[in-house]
Amino acid sequence: SAIVGALAALSIIALVLSLVRVEDVTLPPTVKYGMVFDAGSSHTSLFVYEWDSDKENNTGVVSQTLSCDVQGQGISSYANNPPEAGNSLRECLDKALQVVPAEKQRDVPAYLGATAGMRLLREQNSSATEQVLAEVAKTMQEYPVAFKGARILTGEEEGAYGWITINYLLDSFTKYSPKAHTWLHPEAANIFGALDLGGASTQITFMPEGSVLSQNEASEFTLYGYSYKIYTHSYLCYGQNEMLKRLAKELIVESSPSTRVQHPCYPKGYAETVSLSSFRASPCTDGSDPRLALGDSTVTLEGRGNASACLAALRKLFNFSACGQSQHCSFDGVYQPPLRGQFVAFSAFYYNFKFLNLTEGQPLAVVREAIEGLCTRSWQDLSSSYPKENPKRLPKYCANANYILTLLLDAYKFNETSWNNIIFQMKAGSADVGWTLGYMLNLTNMIPAKAPASLKGHRPSLWAAAITFIVLTLILGLAALLL
Repeated sequence: SAIVGALAALSIIALVLSLVRVEDVTLPPTVKYGMVFDAGSSHTSLFVYEWDSDKENNTGVVSQTLSCDVQGQGISSYANNPPEAGNSLRECLDKALQVVPAEKQRDVPAYLGATAGMRLLREQNSSATEQVLAEVAKTMQEYPVAFKGARILTGEEEGAYGWITINYLLDSFTKYSPKAHTWLHPEAANIFGALDLGGASTQITFMPEGSVLSQNEASEFTLYGYSYKIYTHSYLCYGQNEMLKRLAKELIVESSPSTRVQHPCYPKGYAETVSLSSFRASPCTDGSDPRLALGDSTVTLEGRGNASACLAALRKLFNFSACGQSQHCSFDGVYQPPLRGQFVAFSAFYYNFKFLNLTEGQPLAVVREAIEGLCTRSWQDLSSSYPKENPKRLPKYCANANYILTLLLDAYKFNETSWNNIIFQMKAGSADVGWTLGYMLNLTNMIPAKAPASLKGHRPSLWAAAITFIVLTLILGLAALLL
């Protein structure tokens, strides 16, 4: 009986030790990190993400650890001085290494994705584009991270990865139900669309009711065991900064040869002097346009603060007649299926409406009234009311807001009813909404094509402890029989 008691005590001690040893000592959560530079047309931002490697294929487990805005303009602005494009990234890279433990840094996948600014530069000067990308790659390779490349995203990739980010963060693809002990797949109608407005391009992405008829705008993903066929289109030169340049150019051409031109979207009392040569620097403003005067003469744009004239001038930037009688067309002859479901509008969509202090779900009539009220305010009134606002950005809000209305209502075909389906949002949980998270999730294969297992498996440590206990119990039972 003493032997039996000793064996029983040993089996219990072994079980306890195996549980404590494996659970508390050798299996703490293994945190992984990833970083992505968003090299946009007007600025660059770095995002650092972290996740528990034990839950890589679950959803909603990635969190944003750091966001860092790179000083200066976008990397495309360094076409004449490519090394500075690389140097501009150093401050944010240094900050990133402060939040990633030293022993994990060399395993951190690091990406740089460039968007519409670099797509435009590539059209103008492909060799300068390659030099800029080479310099940013050279800088990133100097840091102790697993650099995975610097490349230019297509507009459709930018739209699709933004769509993945939104639906990943909002648990639209799959969601674990503790009550049912299984993974649930939300209805397709609960998948969000994505509306992105940058400095040089804008993207619309959503899952239409039927199939996407035009293969040029179709993308297909298999995520968590389900296939998603989405519509996505990117409009180069329709970002807000390029739109403002195009608008100014058209106003100047229409008033030529005057050197003082009325600008209906700028506030009264505000004036801005522009060089005609600046319009020849971008493919969006068609520098070869014969209506543009040659030389480096300047023109002064004088604000008039007229909301209706502003809207009318902005509508001229779109070719709505190219759609003819087609109902499935946005503008410039581009195919677009009927809108479906809710949309998250982020980037410049969000920031402009935030400035207007418009709360979620306000009727379209209230939005129009707020924009009109903004446009009628004088420059003196605006600059004194918003002393902390960037003085270069402040006079542009009237034009930006009216442009957003034109884009959403006339181009994308939202109406009084479907307007309420647009959510202006820049964060979901603790992460910024944008294409970077979707890009990293895709390249690191963190969203599996197969559906998650219905039941969560036990940890190997628990199985080891259980097997140890069973074996010792069998030995104890055998010993008892022998004795």
